Amino acid sequence: MPKLKTNKSVQKRFKITKKGKVRRNKAGKQHLNSHKTAKRKRNLRQPGLVSGRQARTVKRLLGRA
Repeated sequence: MPKLKTNKSVQKRFKITKKGKVRRNKAGKQHLNSHKTAKRKRNLRQPGLVSGRQARTVKRLLGRA
C-alpha cells in the first residue's frame, strides 16, 4: 500500500497531542475584538479539541491512519 500524503493546510491548522487527540485553535479571535469581553478573548486563546468522527478525518489527512 502506498504512503499517505499529508494535507499541508490541515498540517498547519491541527496538532496531535501525546495521547493522540487532535488539537485546534478556536474561531472568533481574529477581528472585531473590541466589543468582546476580556474573559471571552482569554478563553479563545486556549486550544480546543476536535471530537469524534472529525478527529478521525483530520488524522487521515495528516497521514496517520
